Amino acid sequence: MISRCAFLSIGLMAVCLMVASVFAAEAEDGAGGAAKNEARLLVGKHIQNKYLVEGMDLVVKYTLFNIGDVAAVDVSLTEPGFGKEDFSIVGGQPAIKIDRLAGGANTTHALVLRPLKFGYFNFTSAEVKYRISEEEGSEVRFGYSSEPGQGLIIAAKDYDRQFSAHTLDWVAFAVMTLPSLGIPFLLWWSSKVKYENIAKAPKKGD
Repeated sequence: MISRCAFLSIGLMAVCLMVASVFAAEAEDGAGGAAKNEARLLVGKHIQNKYLVEGMDLVVKYTLFNIGDVAAVDVSLTEPGFGKEDFSIVGGQPAIKIDRLAGGANTTHALVLRPLKFGYFNFTSAEVKYRISEEEGSEVRFGYSSEPGQGLIIAAKDYDRQFSAHTLDWVAFAVMTLPSLGIPFLLWWSSKVKYENIAKAPKKGD
């Protein structure tokens, strides 16, 4: 009798475990389906210049990837990291809007700036906001781009000293070397002309 009760208890526990696992699997499938039916944006922010120089154009490239299965709508990208006291805008806009970015698609945006100061600058993340589907009343999601981090903006005079054509230096070098080359040439030319005139002069008795 005891063994039969134990057997029935074990069987009942097994049935309960099977039912629980079925419900758990259905819940996971439902959550996975919900996650698949939404947009997910990844935003990259990259500095394109090899050298960052005071007073020279600096290009910032933004790339938006939608790794979700449905379109993201009402996408807005905002760049709050470049203050007017540090940079002037040469091209592009620090805030843009994209009506729709399809699932699996990507798009890019460029911002051209001109640093007004030199020294270290911390390039922070841009901000992104979008709706996760085209359904009315769908969730609005907020996010951030990648962060380039700290970069050194070189002073214009230091950059010119290192990378300019050094035209004035070459002119000064030419002026300084001209006497050492010109004077021997003039002496040689004077002697050449003198001996040529002597050779051409008629000899006495001719």
